[in-house]
Amino acid sequence: MTDITIYSSNYCPFCIRAKQLLGSKGAQYNEINVDGRPDVRAEMARLAGRTSVPQIWIGGTHVGGCDDLIALERSGKLDTMLAG
Repeated sequence: MTDITIYSSNYCPFCIRAKQLLGSKGAQYNEINVDGRPDVRAEMARLAGRTSVPQIWIGGTHVGGCDDLIALERSGKLDTMLAG
């Protein structure tokens, strides 16, 4: 399975939804929590070009946030990305 990284917050419903979708696919992911960690959030923003959470990378490719992940699922491309 492909490496997955998700920057998230404990209080973000979009983060929860994205993690639920990945979990439903049996995908294991590396979660990086940004709560109370401005340095980590700044690093995420530098890497993603966005300041909102979640920010998700699959196999080194930045896919964006929760809506982007759901769009990949709806288009049938998420399974292919997760398979590597």
